[in-house]
Amino acid sequence: MAAGLRLGPVLRYVDWERGDRATIWVEADRPCTAEVRCPGGGGGTMRTFQVAGHHYALIPVGGLTPGSTTPYEVLLDDRTVWPPTEARYPASTITTPRPGDGDLRVTFGSCRWSAPPGNGKDPVGPDALDKLAARLSADPGAVRPDVLLLLGDQVYADETSEATRRWLAARRDLNEPPGGQVADYEEYTHLYYESWLDPSVRWLLSTVPSCMIFDDHDVVDDWNTSAAWVADMRRTGWWRERILSGLMSYWVHQHLGNLSPDELDTDPLYAAVRAAPDGTEVLRRFAAEADEAPERVRWSYRRDFGRTRLLMMDTRAGRVLAEDARAMHDEAEEQWLREEALADRGNCDHLLIGSSLPWLLPPLMHDAETWNAALCRGERGTRWARVSERVRRTADLEHWPAFPESFERLARLLAEAGSGPDAPATVCVLSGDVHHAYVAEPVWPEAAPNSRVVQLTCSPVHNRIPPVLRWAFRLGWGPAGRRLGQALRRHGRVRPPVVTWRRTGGPWFGNQLMTLTLNGRSARLLLEHAPTAGRRDRSGAELRTVHERTLTPGTAPGRRSSRKEP
Repeated sequence: MAAGLRLGPVLRYVDWERGDRATIWVEADRPCTAEVRCPGGGGGTMRTFQVAGHHYALIPVGGLTPGSTTPYEVLLDDRTVWPPTEARYPASTITTPRPGDGDLRVTFGSCRWSAPPGNGKDPVGPDALDKLAARLSADPGAVRPDVLLLLGDQVYADETSEATRRWLAARRDLNEPPGGQVADYEEYTHLYYESWLDPSVRWLLSTVPSCMIFDDHDVVDDWNTSAAWVADMRRTGWWRERILSGLMSYWVHQHLGNLSPDELDTDPLYAAVRAAPDGTEVLRRFAAEADEAPERVRWSYRRDFGRTRLLMMDTRAGRVLAEDARAMHDEAEEQWLREEALADRGNCDHLLIGSSLPWLLPPLMHDAETWNAALCRGERGTRWARVSERVRRTADLEHWPAFPESFERLARLLAEAGSGPDAPATVCVLSGDVHHAYVAEPVWPEAAPNSRVVQLTCSPVHNRIPPVLRWAFRLGWGPAGRRLGQALRRHGRVRPPVVTWRRTGGPWFGNQLMTLTLNGRSARLLLEHAPTAGRRDRSGAELRTVHERTLTPGTAPGRRSSRKEP
């Protein structure tokens, strides 16, 4: 029987240095040779590798023409399987930059619950990725993103759809833990089918390059909140299979495609999985090591897009969780981040820091997390510590401020990266997670950096936020929230943060995407919403612009002359 295409193609890496290479990820339904063929020239082949009965290939595509847009086909054992026979969308293409070109369009967001609408009605509103795909497919002249950054919660292992729960119930008893959540690798693959087989999203991912990083729901809500949380999870009968399957499926579906062809050529794990008749046990041992000794594994990575540098950070798997030494990253990871942020700054016009979790939160939220962290480590005694651990889990108090030393080290690194005559024009922290969008800018206590430093948060792509949390986020940004936060800090004996910050845009709620357009040393920000029924703008656009601004160095909020309370 001929091999069939099960999932993909997903266009991942496009080379911005040479402009002639790319990688495309596919899943086939049986072992085969996967090929990408470009009618105008260029292509590549790769034999599939096997994990848990599934067959994948990450196909290196060479011979592309710099500065071109090239349609492509996917063949399995010399039989064309993409584009579909009855194609609803334009041809999938690979757009390569011309070396030296300055324009770069980065579209980003997080938190995409991929459940299909029930009875024709989407319970969380229109999907922003679907709307982006509709616009691009309907207008061949529409400006496409050069890269799509998916900043976490690409799948929801712990919040499955009704359709997925019915599928799970046919496999096992949902009265046994983990119930309606996914339990193993096979169930994770179902989440990716539900998400990436959405026709609009499938076409979009086949033609717009993507970079990805996980967040908690890719494994479970509040993944690695604390050492006590990890200990409790490891005492359950289902957690080990869940964490190993989550890390294995992330490596296969998301992480591999983040790497360049050169990195893939020297990656020992990739070589070992491909060399094995069945790579399941090889990958399973790696996942166990990543969970038990996270300091030995790096999920973070660097991508260069001309004179724009992206550093995508792991803010989940590599945490140090001892209460007396909590850190978002271990020392080796922090050193890597520092070296990459400061290296060769004269050739970097824009530095993008991808962090699934926002660095700058609403001030009340920040102060609540630093207060809670102080109490959990015993600042007010063991009774407060026990209560505070429960509060930490219930209220999701596990963002950057819950790791105060890491927050301060990142603040100092961003200031250093943005200072001096060779500093980039902008230093942007791109984040999601918190189900609303906003722009926040630090106010430095002394000399401000030369770069414009901004926190750009965009979430969700397709999810919702309860009305009470909308109210809480608005409170968190306001004067009353700041005063309440100061009271919490005093109770926890917590010093003020090393920087203050102001919200300079938002909060905005709804399903949305942000786009940064970078040209030379200029940067322009665009926020677009997927409007709900009856709220389209008069032009009938699939995405509605709600905010647009230029990020110009030298126009930041400014600096404070002293360390007074904000």
